Amino acid sequence: MTPQAKIDALRGLYAITPDTADTATLLRIVGDALQGGAALVQYRNKSADETRRHDEAAALLALCRAHCRPLIINDDLALALVLNADGVHLGRDDGDWQVARAALGPDKILGVSCYNDSPRAQAAVAAGADYIAFGAMFPSSTKPQAVQAPLGLLSEARTLQRPVAAIGGITLARAPSVIEAGADLVAVISDLFDAPDIRAQAGRFAALF
Repeated sequence: MTPQAKIDALRGLYAITPDTADTATLLRIVGDALQGGAALVQYRNKSADETRRHDEAAALLALCRAHCRPLIINDDLALALVLNADGVHLGRDDGDWQVARAALGPDKILGVSCYNDSPRAQAAVAAGADYIAFGAMFPSSTKPQAVQAPLGLLSEARTLQRPVAAIGGITLARAPSVIEAGADLVAVISDLFDAPDIRAQAGRFAALF
């Protein structure tokens, strides 16, 4: 992926996968999100075993490639490398950013969770992060104990000249405020995948951009 292609990809709805009962359901709902206009997908599963994570990520990668959208692997550089996925997202204690950057090479996407921490964002950019993520922006059912990040942090982060992702409690009603504050990406789980019509909901999020 060229530098410009990475920049172009990192804007819009960032669909974060929920835990699901089976792979077929996961593929169906992610397919709906992609058809609706999701800009990229992050595979996140904290409960599955290694074999299932590998198989689900491989299936999602094929699905995303069919839609010409990137698949990012959450917190697992080794899995991203084995599958030749489009990138990895690293949270706290998930590995060294410079090691990940070197392993991925220049063409893959490296995202870093920065929570409410500006110095962490600066360090991530210096280490080669392609985008920086802040949040929780609002109370989140996925991470109810997460520290909330102020909206002003998004506009401050624009000075780092990297795409900015906002995550945590983002709904269709709240998304315009984070976009106006400076977010290039809105990362959504519940308000996307719990919607009665996922494809239509993805389209509504995409239309905000």
